[in-house]
Amino acid sequence: MTSPATDRPTAESARAALTELRHEVAKAVVGQDSVVTGLVIALLCRGHVLLEGVPGVAKTLLVRTLAAALDVDTKRIQFTPDLMPGDVTGSLVYDARTAEFSFSAGPVFTNLLLADEINRTPPKTQAALLEAMEERQVSVDGVPRPLPDPFVVAATQNPIEYEGTYPLPEAQLDRFLLKLTVAIPERDDEIAVLQRHAEGFDPRDLAAAGVRRAAGPADLGAGRAALATVRTGPEVLGYVVDLCRATRSSPSLQLGVSPRGATALVATARAWAWLSGRDFVTPDDVKALARPTLRHRVVLRPEAELEGVTADSVLQTVLATVAVPR
Repeated sequence: MTSPATDRPTAESARAALTELRHEVAKAVVGQDSVVTGLVIALLCRGHVLLEGVPGVAKTLLVRTLAAALDVDTKRIQFTPDLMPGDVTGSLVYDARTAEFSFSAGPVFTNLLLADEINRTPPKTQAALLEAMEERQVSVDGVPRPLPDPFVVAATQNPIEYEGTYPLPEAQLDRFLLKLTVAIPERDDEIAVLQRHAEGFDPRDLAAAGVRRAAGPADLGAGRAALATVRTGPEVLGYVVDLCRATRSSPSLQLGVSPRGATALVATARAWAWLSGRDFVTPDDVKALARPTLRHRVVLRPEAELEGVTADSVLQTVLATVAVPR
């Protein structure tokens, strides 16, 4: 319910709206509950999300459905090799009638930006998002222009298609709050996907699938305010630091988690605790968010990669060896 005095959502109604948001997305996307939860956590934490998965696992559909269920402005950029920075941020356009230059805003001026196949464009264009993602503004011709609030980038990339791709540099990867792996669904979920399509489901017509708006900026604002009340005890903070320090001494990594990564892990754990209906963070919250929050913030040694070691396997070892506080 909302507060009668202000007609604004309460913490409880905001949590209910965001829970309903997850249910609305499930009407179109099957078997990706953890990914949907990660997107909601990013919205609460004002963070950005990188979705990685093989082609055909509904990465783009997932973000489109989230946009349909969220009452915010959304835009999509299809990243291609010939995309220019001005195509993302906007540029100055000469008006012959007034003999002046005026700013034409690019698609980055939105609330939820779908950056589709972000690693298909060269580094120069990728860098056009750096300022937007970190400072939530865009500078064109030396003039900073603020982006709307909320502003979240949901980017997709395919892990196996190397031809024609440009790997994201560490500086840009670090600007993503979460890196979520969109896996191939389980057998029963895949049968459910086929059943939906056999019954006429059209991924281009989300309204026909029954997807409706379930939450909006006011709910996000109330949820973000409520996160400030979630307590993180010193023992949990110490656990986060111990996990991050353990990655820096791992023999499989040449770069461990930075203090910024530790801060991100605390933020995501608090959001998950609040969504779970608690006002305190537990070590289990930290463990649940450790891999999606940290997997893109570490760099493997070349010899470890040759042996088939992955960032997730290193983080799993760290989680298994670092003592959990009681």
